Amino acid sequence: RAGDPRVEEPGGPRASNEAPLSGRGGDILELFATQGLRPEAVHRTRLKIGEGIVGDIAASAHPFALADAQAHPNFAYRPETGEEIYHSMMGVPILRDGRVVGVVAVQNRTRRHYTDEEVETLQTVAMVLAEMIAGARLGARPGLRDADALAPKPHRLKGARLAAGVGMGAAVLHRPRVALQRMVAENPSAEHERLRRAFAEMHGALDDLFSAARLGPSGAHRDVLEAYRMIAEDAGWFGRIEKAIEGGLTAEAAVQKVQNDIRARLSQVGDAYLRERVDDFDDLANRMIQHLAGEDASRRLKTLPEDVIVVARTLGPAELLDYDSSRLRGVVLEEGSPTAHVALLARALEIPVVGKATEALARIEPGDVIVVDGDNAQVMIRPGEDVRKAFRAAIRTGAERRAGYVERRDEPAVTRDGVLVKVNINAGLLIDMGHLHEFGADGVGLYRTEIPFLVRPAFPDVAAQRDLYLRILEQAKGKPVVFRTLDIGGDKMSPYWDHSGEENPAMGWRAIRVALGRPAILRQQARALIQAAAGGELRVMFPMIATVAEFEAARAIFEREVERERAAGRPLPRPLKVGAMLEVPSLLFELDALLARADFISVGSNDLLQFLFASDRGAPGLAERYDPLSPLVLGCLADVVARAERAGKPAGLCGEIAERPLEAMALIGLGFRDLSLSPPAVGPIKDMIRSLDLAALTAFMATLAPGGAGRPSQRPGADDAAGAFFHGAFAPGAGNSPRQALRDFARAHGVAI
Repeated sequence: RAGDPRVEEPGGPRASNEAPLSGRGGDILELFATQGLRPEAVHRTRLKIGEGIVGDIAASAHPFALADAQAHPNFAYRPETGEEIYHSMMGVPILRDGRVVGVVAVQNRTRRHYTDEEVETLQTVAMVLAEMIAGARLGARPGLRDADALAPKPHRLKGARLAAGVGMGAAVLHRPRVALQRMVAENPSAEHERLRRAFAEMHGALDDLFSAARLGPSGAHRDVLEAYRMIAEDAGWFGRIEKAIEGGLTAEAAVQKVQNDIRARLSQVGDAYLRERVDDFDDLANRMIQHLAGEDASRRLKTLPEDVIVVARTLGPAELLDYDSSRLRGVVLEEGSPTAHVALLARALEIPVVGKATEALARIEPGDVIVVDGDNAQVMIRPGEDVRKAFRAAIRTGAERRAGYVERRDEPAVTRDGVLVKVNINAGLLIDMGHLHEFGADGVGLYRTEIPFLVRPAFPDVAAQRDLYLRILEQAKGKPVVFRTLDIGGDKMSPYWDHSGEENPAMGWRAIRVALGRPAILRQQARALIQAAAGGELRVMFPMIATVAEFEAARAIFEREVERERAAGRPLPRPLKVGAMLEVPSLLFELDALLARADFISVGSNDLLQFLFASDRGAPGLAERYDPLSPLVLGCLADVVARAERAGKPAGLCGEIAERPLEAMALIGLGFRDLSLSPPAVGPIKDMIRSLDLAALTAFMATLAPGGAGRPSQRPGADDAAGAFFHGAFAPGAGNSPRQALRDFARAHGVAI
């Protein structure tokens, strides 16, 4: 067996004796070099990712070792290679920065079994190849980047909003990875000592970094940083690195090998929360290697420009804090999600972040002028002077508006004709409670109690939960807080949760289903909430209620805990209000029965619309396919408000639909008087409400969504105005729509949208 494997971009091989394949365009594997196969097959033999055994290696990022490869059901024969004389096969992915950039494989004429030691040896060879590829840009197509560089043009990338806001500055490419100079060690004892020393130095540096962060000395955002610290202190992670050193690697190579394995394994997990922890592990591995190499990242960061836009594939929470937040104007990530630790911290620091911006690192050069438009989830690369001028004006106007919101934050949200609308915030960390007063919200309409659970290494007991809820109520300073019981499970898995994986986690074993399946969880949370609110008001609502029976079962658990506290002679919450989130469409058919039993309801618009349209709200291709202002949605929400009003029960709404002034105007016109949204949206929504003539809006909404509050309930017919809108609601770009009609109304009546 022999070979000289070389690779290019994401891909992997499929050859004989020893042969690498590389990826053309990210999904095609191309044979780049071989010893043992026919030389004329080089650059001719190609496979798709997932095709053939080597395609499987590239897709899964896992090694294969087979005694008879041709007997494998996924074997893909390529006659031009002459590989029919080979039987056994071993292949491993070539990983660089967490991506498969190729595969190297060896084959043998005999049917032999490869040992674990041989697989590890080939993995070490693959690591060396990855460094060679990165250093020599092996396989890059000549002239492609050079041509771009000759005449760099403006470009726009679409992504996902991870943190709202707009920022402009010079691009700084975040490349923390250190090129490994040595892979193989001759003295394992010396490498172990280097590792222990670097481990201690890294923890000291992290302590200094976290204490210097301008987030403040306390608050639940510290849970994010503490969770990160717990990962850093994980004995299993450190032990695996030590084991790799015993296998003959240097300390740096051992850290990299373990991280490659972690990323390859976790990236295949369906659980979004666990996938997001990969970024934390990447951050730690890079820091460890930097300490081993003696590099001082702070020295590089001190030379940054005044206005910085950080561009990265991913960022860990500590990496974000590495940058001076007074100069950091925005972040662009090729990956990332709204629940990633870095996104939570960025929102706390009010730094706009756009994630899922594919090709950002390929398109952006260091020093390029970049605009990060977190509000519209887009990134403007090298914009022209007219575009820059427009964004500078937008940034300036945004700052002036924010200053105006601060000045008016204590003014109630009352319409021009004297109707009060409550504007609350959604929260999930203690740091959010400061926003309650900072932005002048009326209360917390949705406190997500699961977030502190997700960042802890073990399930918090009653005492820990009670202390947390008590601090939340204290920081609310008398303003109402609605606690949503645990919405855990599905795609929000905690580190200590036993999880088997589900194909549709959003509709799986989560939220109230978990709580009723494991009633001890809900009992403990109920006990903690009741004790924390003793003598004061307590508002609780259950998520993901699909039937009235589920609500009754959950409420019964709370009532038993109330009786338990009463029997113990402890003070009780007064009053205790128990409600339900309306986010599962089946509950619409039992809504009257629910309203007879619940103290209030809150429409969870994010999930309700997702389920109404059977449309994954995280799918980019469906992001704008279904309009929340379509007659279908308006009619549904109008009916909910009308039925709640007849039952004499308050109906609120929380979700992204309430964060945009135009949509919030429509909700108020339907009869909603209690909205809950993200803190930065409070100011714009309150200003919009103060500019409203509600009587005129209500009359106008009756033409779009008959059946709302104060109007007879009826379904839009095919011949009336709402029916005509309904027919156009599913045609993207249709001009005749409620959205355009609402815009026209706002413009004609001077509504601040």
